[in-house]
Amino acid sequence: MTVALANSNPLVLSAMAEIFDRDPRFSLVTTTATAEGFLGAVMRVSVAIGVIDWQLPALGGQKLIEVLRDQPNAPRLVVYGDESRDDLPRLSMVAGAAGFVGQNAVIDKLLETCLSVAAGQMVFPFLDIRALQSDPMLQLTKRERSLLEALATGLTNRELARDFSISDNTVKFHLSNLFEKLGVANRTKAIAFYYATRLSGRSP
Repeated sequence: MTVALANSNPLVLSAMAEIFDRDPRFSLVTTTATAEGFLGAVMRVSVAIGVIDWQLPALGGQKLIEVLRDQPNAPRLVVYGDESRDDLPRLSMVAGAAGFVGQNAVIDKLLETCLSVAAGQMVFPFLDIRALQSDPMLQLTKRERSLLEALATGLTNRELARDFSISDNTVKFHLSNLFEKLGVANRTKAIAFYYATRLSGRSP
């Protein structure tokens, strides 16, 4: 199974590389210390699993996951992160990762998680799914999230229609659904909700 590793800590990266390299179940394709380096590598070479650090410079783990989730044949991603941050498994799941393993876990846990993720499973510590389901941002479709991000830049309905190659009426339809899901009355409140979400560390 092909694997790519990305970690901002050179000691952690070196240790992980040695462990994956020794395990006959895995074929280590690349290691890198940055999100951009990881992205460049997996766009050139097919990789099944990526193990990444949430704090990757300069793009960051969250943005890296969000970029890759829209790419065909992208690797399934496991975040190897600081389990003392209670919100990190949730943020990883919301961003689009397939698994999370705490850095203090035994290394076999990381290896087994990678195998499970490669088999199509989602592997996370216990999460209160009710809290996830109650988050309005998680109720948005991919198109609605993209529209909200574009809306937050100040685009008009006509500009949104142009950029998304849809009609003005379709823009109004999507925005109406978007406002309803967020529980807001208009675009100004939707934009305020968007920026409040970003400031709180939740993924849009």
